[in-house]
Amino acid sequence: MSTQVPETIEVETDRVACDGGGGALGHPRVFLSLGKNGHIDCPYCGRHYTLKPGAHGGDHH
Repeated sequence: MSTQVPETIEVETDRVACDGGGGALGHPRVFLSLGKNGHIDCPYCGRHYTLKPGAHGGDHH
């Protein structure tokens, strides 16, 4: 049996919403903060969110 590798998604903000994709087959929408390390994994589906190179995420002026 093969294990499916979680999807990696590059984002331009430090806050993301994940619902697992797939509409009703996904999971409850959760809001995640990438934090200082610039990445996070969704606790439901394992999708890996990472800040795009050059993106500043949480810059607030």
